[in-house]
Amino acid sequence: MQENRNKTGFIFDLDGVIVDTAKYHYLAWKNLADELGIKFNEDDNEKFKGVSRKRCLEILLEMGELSVSEQQFEAWLVEKNEDYLKYIEKMDQTEILPDVEKVLQYLKKRNIPMALGSASKNARLILEKVRLLSYFETIVDGNSVTQAKPDPEVFLMAAAHLNVEASNCIVFEDAVAGIAAANAAEMTSIGIGASSVLSEADHNYNDFTEIDLAFLDKLIINSSIA
Repeated sequence: MQENRNKTGFIFDLDGVIVDTAKYHYLAWKNLADELGIKFNEDDNEKFKGVSRKRCLEILLEMGELSVSEQQFEAWLVEKNEDYLKYIEKMDQTEILPDVEKVLQYLKKRNIPMALGSASKNARLILEKVRLLSYFETIVDGNSVTQAKPDPEVFLMAAAHLNVEASNCIVFEDAVAGIAAANAAEMTSIGIGASSVLSEADHNYNDFTEIDLAFLDKLIINSSIA
């Protein structure tokens, strides 16, 4: 893949960017919180965006002022994930967020290398369920990295797997931690969501319906020149 080196690489987060699995994460965490007697709502769930499963549980236990054994901690991680998997097992192509596939198709036609960079440990399964796996040259997920966002490890690893310079990579993210990770990696960051929340992003769009192909072309040209 030496020919990729001077090309632009595109890296996509998964949850909230390609599909809206955040709602399923919320339901699974809410079920566990209810079981533990911890008040948990959608505002609380915002703290979990772009964060590893382990850190999410730590935050939840901090909210409930609970201290537990490592064995119990691991058991609850498994319980939450099994609950979450019951939801995503039912996913199909209708779960793809609007115009995401249009962007993926356009980049693939232009032979632009693409990677997934996600904290999810179920990323490959989800992409298979929604039939988007073939678009990505590499998947870097929670099974691949040791550091969670905002550490840039996930994106730097994705760039290395694509054999593209980090400075030539464009990252789509919906979480503050993800934007921070992309910026730390010195990549171009595109926030998908409210600009008031993702204010540190280089560019902001509410969703992919607002992104036109001319903008993608401009990103590709500017990155290649840089």
